[in-house]
Amino acid sequence: MGFGYGAGAYQQVRSHGGDGALERLVKARAHMLRGEVAAKGEAISRCIKMIGGLRDSLDPKVEPTMVGRLDSLYEYMSRRLLQANMHDDATIIDEVSKLLRQVRDSWVQIAPAPASHAVGA
Repeated sequence: MGFGYGAGAYQQVRSHGGDGALERLVKARAHMLRGEVAAKGEAISRCIKMIGGLRDSLDPKVEPTMVGRLDSLYEYMSRRLLQANMHDDATIIDEVSKLLRQVRDSWVQIAPAPASHAVGA
């Protein structure tokens, strides 16, 4: 699989309030449009930290090529969010949101199905 913690790594990020990073981006965008600089910066910083958690969960020993690509993607998203913050550019937040949704959807597709509970006698 290529991930230190498997699909659970993304589950950890999702546990920070639903789809944590995506929610932070929605908030950051709204703060940006309202001119709330401090709140925007905090939301973007938290999202970057969550993306960092995804990067930290990668295990290059498993599938180096795929992990390298994901690492580059996560690093790119973090860099773009810094640019969005510096330039008050909501289109960059939209770009990163789209990329993050694609990653999330991929994690959901590979996540193991919940184990069904057998009814005991």
